[in-house]
Amino acid sequence: MLTRSTQTIAHFASPFRLTAFEAPLPAGDYRIDYDEEQIEVASRLAWHRTGAFIFLPAIGSVSTSQQMVPIAMSDLHNLLQEDHENS
Repeated sequence: MLTRSTQTIAHFASPFRLTAFEAPLPAGDYRIDYDEEQIEVASRLAWHRTGAFIFLPAIGSVSTSQQMVPIAMSDLHNLLQEDHENS
């Protein structure tokens, strides 16, 4: 089975909280990487997301280190939806 990784940018207008961290993370743009597997659906090829990772700190933040943290896709979706509703 073929796999690939894709990237996108998630924008948070307000601080948000990841379950793995005690303190909220600041608003900003964050790189998100998705791991995907190729599947065949109705004689067509498609990609199924199997994992997601958020890169900390936010893009443009000054830091001497960077972390790649796994995040459940449902958690990411909920955080982005909540941020959109509150902005």
